[in-house]
Amino acid sequence: MTKTSLISLITITVFLNLVSCKSGSSDKDIVILTTSNFVDETAKGVIMVDFWATWCMPCKAMAPVIEEIAAQTKGKVKVGKVDVDKNGPLANQFGIQAIPTIIIFKDGKAVESLVGIQSKAALVNALSKYITLE
Repeated sequence: MTKTSLISLITITVFLNLVSCKSGSSDKDIVILTTSNFVDETAKGVIMVDFWATWCMPCKAMAPVIEEIAAQTKGKVKVGKVDVDKNGPLANQFGIQAIPTIIIFKDGKAVESLVGIQSKAALVNALSKYITLE
């Protein structure tokens, strides 16, 4: 990695962390999903699940977007996160080969999957196919 690339990456990371702090959301809006609670948490309604890892820079870049959606859709859409390093069986069950991967579930069934960094608009558009967000 070149020095310029490293500086750019650090700048983007710092910016995203600042945006994240100003978003007004909190971790209480996001459910931490594990192999033990996954089925119960995804059984009813619409839930957007972020498959991620702590070392994944694109996942860190997506975090503010996920948090913002969680805060803005509270009561309509449940938002959850699965750490693929701690919950390998879940990642395997859903064929996760790249992260971040967002899977939307409706009443316990996976209905849509998005791989890689996604815009807020793309995620809202995907969610709006399964629930009214107005």
